[in-house]
Amino acid sequence: MTTAPGLLRERELATALEAQGYFADEGLCTAIHLALRLGRPLLLEGEPGVGKTEVASVLSRVTGLDLIRLQCFEGLDSGQALYEWDYPKQLLQVRVAESRGQAVGDLYREEFLLRRPLLRAVQAERGAVLLIDEIDRADSEFEAFLLEFLGDFQITIPELGTVRARTPPIVVLTSNRTRELHDALKRRCLYHWIAFPEPDRERAILRTAVPGLAEQAAEGLV
Repeated sequence: MTTAPGLLRERELATALEAQGYFADEGLCTAIHLALRLGRPLLLEGEPGVGKTEVASVLSRVTGLDLIRLQCFEGLDSGQALYEWDYPKQLLQVRVAESRGQAVGDLYREEFLLRRPLLRAVQAERGAVLLIDEIDRADSEFEAFLLEFLGDFQITIPELGTVRARTPPIVVLTSNRTRELHDALKRRCLYHWIAFPEPDRERAILRTAVPGLAEQAAEGLV
């Protein structure tokens, strides 16, 4: 069932997350709630394995919106994240036009555009949940490409103009803090550090993840 995220109260949000098997503490629930209400990107940091990436996945299930994932890595550029032009298709158009003695026409139309995760998120009619995973693994220069998108949920394509989101996406960024992120990026996001869960919450996670797990085994794992 699709839920309008901005209409959920904080307690209702926590219940909806738990129904999907995600046990968020009060601080994380507050951060998610504010991000949804204010329409701001949410930047999550924490040690590997604390559930940063899963936040986006569970929000996709709670809201019924598509999950779009951008996995960051060293050398990631705007063409892989935003958009690029389909050069083979453009070249084919040129050859077909020449063979027919026709004018080539405009080669920078939407039909020649390859939509990458950020552009897909902006153009999603119903909105989407966009996960920008492990942003700290990308080069620091890549963050500059994100600023327009994170600030206004829009992308400027020089040949076509500015594409604005009709329905702003829910954006979740994650970082393992392998490097410090730029202040300009942080200012565009709400921030939360996810700590390791306390014992009671970890037991609840284990009971959900491994149904039928013996209590003694659960205690040992905790």
